[in-house]
Amino acid sequence: MASPRFPVTLRHLVGLARETLPPMHPAGRPFVAAGAATTLLLRRLSPTASTLGAIATACCAAFFREPRRVPPGDPALALAPADGTVRSVTLAPAPAELGLDSQPRPRISVFLSVFDVHVQRIPMDGEIRHVAYRPGKFLTADVDKASEDNERASVLLRSRTGHELVMVQIAGLVARRIVCSVRPGDIVRAGATYGLIRFGSRVDLYLPPGSELLVHPGQRTVGGETALARLPAAGES
Repeated sequence: MASPRFPVTLRHLVGLARETLPPMHPAGRPFVAAGAATTLLLRRLSPTASTLGAIATACCAAFFREPRRVPPGDPALALAPADGTVRSVTLAPAPAELGLDSQPRPRISVFLSVFDVHVQRIPMDGEIRHVAYRPGKFLTADVDKASEDNERASVLLRSRTGHELVMVQIAGLVARRIVCSVRPGDIVRAGATYGLIRFGSRVDLYLPPGSELLVHPGQRTVGGETALARLPAAGES
C-alpha cells in the first residue's frame, strides 16, 4: 500500500515547493544549472566541498528569484522599480542619452544589496519609447556619483496618463552585467519584470515635475508594490 501513495506524496511536495518558493528569472538558470552540476561532481571528491557547492547553488538561486507581486490599482501611482533601500531623493536631469530636456526632475534612487530581489519592474502602465545603454565605471552603487559615472541602461516610459518616466539600471562595484528585456514600442504593465542586474546595484526612477513624493531616504521598497510618488493630473506637470 505504501508504493501507490509515494507518487501522490511526491507530487504534493513538488506542488508545495512551487507554491512556497518564488520562481526564478530565466537569466539565472544557467548559473544554477552550472552550480548543480559542479556540486554533483564534487560529491566524488569531498562531501564537505559538495555541501559548500550545494549552499552556493542555493544562494545563487535565491539571488535570481522573481517573486510574484500585486501592484495597487491606482493609475496615478508610480511604483518602485526594484526591491531595496531608498538611498536618495533629489532633483536631477534625466540621462542625456535619452534626448530629453535638461530640466531637473525628481529622482528616487533605490540601492539593492546582494540579499535583495534583483529583478527590475515597470512602475506604471504605458509604452516603452526609448532604451539606451551607456558604458561606464563600476563605482559602489550607493554613492551619488554612480548615477552619473557608472555603466547604465536607461528606459523612457510614457505612461497611459501621458507622463514621461525614466528608469535607469546602474551597475555597481560587483555588478558587471545589466539585462534589459524591453524594446521601444513594447506595451508594458505596472509591476511586470523588465530587467535584471547582477550582483548588487542601483535603480533610479526619474519622475515628472510636480509629482508628490511618498518615500524618504532609508525607507525600504518592494518592487512593483511600493508607491514612490503620485503623479500630477494630466496637463499639470
